[in-house]
Amino acid sequence: MMNPVLEFPVTDEILTSFALAIGPDLQGYRNHIYRVLNFYCALRGNDGLPGEALQIAAAFHDLGIWTDNTLDYLPPSVRLVTDYLDSRQRGELKDEVSALILEHHKVRSYHSAYALTVEPFRRADLIDVSLGLVRFGLPRAFIKTVQSMFPDHGFHGMLIKLSARQFIRSPLHPLPMFRW
Repeated sequence: MMNPVLEFPVTDEILTSFALAIGPDLQGYRNHIYRVLNFYCALRGNDGLPGEALQIAAAFHDLGIWTDNTLDYLPPSVRLVTDYLDSRQRGELKDEVSALILEHHKVRSYHSAYALTVEPFRRADLIDVSLGLVRFGLPRAFIKTVQSMFPDHGFHGMLIKLSARQFIRSPLHPLPMFRW
């Protein structure tokens, strides 16, 4: 199994620009992203950094939680990444990055445009959100290594609190980020 990647410069640059919005959850969110990106690389068999579109999508994929104070964060996250890509004249990445964000909580396998990046990203996020209970064939030892290198720092606890609050507010739509 490959060695975990220790730095994702594009992702870190983006996170730095949103540090105030993310506040005390910054380290937990950064580590979540690092775990997801490492799981993505392992699922794809990549050695080294994933492409720029992946690193950008990873940085923005849950960002709407903090910027818009909502668990229905996919549309705000796409809006933020679209503004980011426009400001850098990287419009050619919009479709792929938007698909990566919008479909990362799809319940079933993803088979549409950009499936070669979207599906492993979806799986990598699920590996992390499930705390490694869902593995998609990754060795348990690799998952544990990545988890120990990039500890939780309260990320999963924050998700549980937000989910409980969402359930109380809207019991018929408790997890608005999930896609069928």
